[in-house]
Amino acid sequence: LARDDFLAIIDGMEMDARGPIVAPSMADLRLYCARVAGAVGLLCVRIFGAPRADGIALADALGEAVQLTNILRDIAEDAGLGRLYLPRELLALHGVKNTTPMAAMRDPGLAGVCAEIESLAEQRFAAAQAVLSRLSRSNMRPARLILVVYERLLQRLHAGGYRNLEQRVSLSKAEKLWLIARHGIF
Repeated sequence: LARDDFLAIIDGMEMDARGPIVAPSMADLRLYCARVAGAVGLLCVRIFGAPRADGIALADALGEAVQLTNILRDIAEDAGLGRLYLPRELLALHGVKNTTPMAAMRDPGLAGVCAEIESLAEQRFAAAQAVLSRLSRSNMRPARLILVVYERLLQRLHAGGYRNLEQRVSLSKAEKLWLIARHGIF
C-alpha cells in the first residue's frame, strides 16, 4: 500500500476541515473526489490484486463516479451544513447566481447543474466498467458491487429529476441483494 494514498485521504479530509466547501472550481471538485474516494479506491484495488495501471484507472474512475453520486444525493444535507460541492462553472452556466448553499439548492437552474454532474458520473461509471471487464471477476467483486449499487442510486436520482432534494434517495437491502444476484456478484 502506498503512503501517498493515505496522505491523499488526509488531504481530502483537510479540504473539508478548512471550512465548508462552497462552489469549488471543477478542478478543485475533481481533486476532492480523487482524494476522498479515488485514494481509498487505490488502496482497495491494490489489496484486491489489480495490476497497477488498471488499478489506478479503476480507482480514479469509480472513485469519482461514486463521489459525484454522493454529492448529488446529499445536496440538501450538505446545504444544511453550509456546503455546496457543485462547481461554480456549472452553476454560472445554468444561471445559478447566488451560490450560498441554501439559495443555490432552491434555484430552478440547479436541475441543469445536477444533470451535467450526473452525465459526468455516468461517463466515469462507464470508464470503470471498461476497466473491470479486463480484470478478474472474483478479485474485483467489491468494486463490481459498488459500481452496480451506485449506478442504480444515480438512476434513482435521475428519475426524481432533482425536484425534491430534501428527500434522501437510497436503495433498500432487498434491492441491493437483487442487484448482487442480477449481476452475478457472489
